[in-house]
Amino acid sequence: MQRQLRLFFSVLFVFLCFSFPLYAQPPFYPEIHCKHFIYGYPTGTPATNDLIIRDIYALSTNDITKLADWVAYRLDKETVSGDAETTRNWKADPWLEDRETLEPNDYKNAYEKLKVDRGHQAPLGSFKGAKYWEETNYLSNITPQKSELNQGIWKKLEEKERSLVKAGKVIYVMTGPLYEKEMPSLPGADEPHRVPSGYWKIIVLPGKSINSLQVAAFIFDQDTPRNDTVIGHICTTNDIEKRSGLDFFRELPDGIEEKIESSNNEEWVKENVIGH
Repeated sequence: MQRQLRLFFSVLFVFLCFSFPLYAQPPFYPEIHCKHFIYGYPTGTPATNDLIIRDIYALSTNDITKLADWVAYRLDKETVSGDAETTRNWKADPWLEDRETLEPNDYKNAYEKLKVDRGHQAPLGSFKGAKYWEETNYLSNITPQKSELNQGIWKKLEEKERSLVKAGKVIYVMTGPLYEKEMPSLPGADEPHRVPSGYWKIIVLPGKSINSLQVAAFIFDQDTPRNDTVIGHICTTNDIEKRSGLDFFRELPDGIEEKIESSNNEEWVKENVIGH
């Protein structure tokens, strides 16, 4: 009987040693320090993603979709206030293998067939003062975005970002795609990919302390009409997390993180972002 009890407790001890840590340990995320991140980079992307950090933006690009799951960039007055004569000279990302990204020819006839533009995530127009503005034209920073959205409400919000910065603010922006329904593929593409069904954007204004951090979050469907209003697309960061599968502001204390992510901050957004 004693031998059986010793055997039982030995097995139980081994089970607890090897099983419990699997459930008790939080996920490990490497510390990555980058000027484009504020309170951590977005997590929740596949392990096969490529993390690319450039002078003017950072992104996590997905081998399956061939697009970035998120793009993050920091804007200040010097960045947006230059006089560079920017052009749209599309290029495949030189840091990625051919199988990991789209190429210029993949967008052939995209507008004629699908009414989509090559939509910047980190916007070309926000880096007229940046030495490396041409890198916004790498296709890792581009998605097939409906022209009505890209040239309408999306453009308006990018202009609001620049207005905030020109008024003396420093802002952090994160943006990315949603895949909530099947969309037609690019007609000229010769490799598997996915066209987004929508987009999200988070604009962050740091304050003097973490308690004065202000966040504006938005979600847009691909079929958003050109003349739609930004107000109707205000949401919470929690809404974006649920729909994108990503996690933001991981480095904030839990209580402050939940407070920020659960509020749509609507009155502040209307007054300071949309109405700016």
